[in-house]
Amino acid sequence: MTAATALSAAADTGLLAGQGPVQIGELLLAFGLSSLIGLERLLRGKSAGLRTQAIVGTTAALMLIVSKYGFFDVLGPGVTLDPSRVAAQIVSGVGFLGAGLILTRRGAVRGLTTAAAVWETAAIGMAAGAGLWLLALVVTALHFVIVFGYTALARRLPGAGESAVQLRITYLDGQGLLRTILGALTTEGWRVSRLRTADDVDPGEGARLATVLVSMHGDEPVERLVTRMGSLVGVTDVSPVDEDDLD
Repeated sequence: MTAATALSAAADTGLLAGQGPVQIGELLLAFGLSSLIGLERLLRGKSAGLRTQAIVGTTAALMLIVSKYGFFDVLGPGVTLDPSRVAAQIVSGVGFLGAGLILTRRGAVRGLTTAAAVWETAAIGMAAGAGLWLLALVVTALHFVIVFGYTALARRLPGAGESAVQLRITYLDGQGLLRTILGALTTEGWRVSRLRTADDVDPGEGARLATVLVSMHGDEPVERLVTRMGSLVGVTDVSPVDEDDLD
């Protein structure tokens, strides 16, 4: 018996149910669309790039197909299945993966868009696996509208790209450095919204130190701000703090 004859016989007996050209096409569609999103993430230097997105989208499509066709052998009188339960578990599982991509660095949250992109890729893979290829194509196209079109639009809107940052700045007291610090913050493009003196000040060794807690808003890189503050003569420490510490 040739391989083609064996495959034909298996298909006739139902052994290859859910494993035909249609399902393979759905997997390839999920792979292609998720790879496009991964390529965009990779080119923009994001943490979840080409490989992660392709794996998430293709695997989501496979799990959706399994939920549709993988339990035919147990169906029978008195046996009912709910394929939507598998889809719900995909959403929950990808939620945990996305949460691992969200980080807090120097008082600013990073990775929200990347985590949302992973969630989106899983949904596109699920749509492809469910045979909803048109919806998968449309959402993929909308992804590029969002990441490129909305990014360009946000740059033209006043204050759209601003983030809130809270810093704890320790400096040598009695040298007029607070005015210099506030001036440097303004020069870097940040607006100070709150400022208060910290009570738990370490007097240091032979030097009188003062500490202020500053809350500000701006759209410049936080890392550059911390580096700039730390380079000021007389500033001994710069560190991010939670907003609750300002209360």
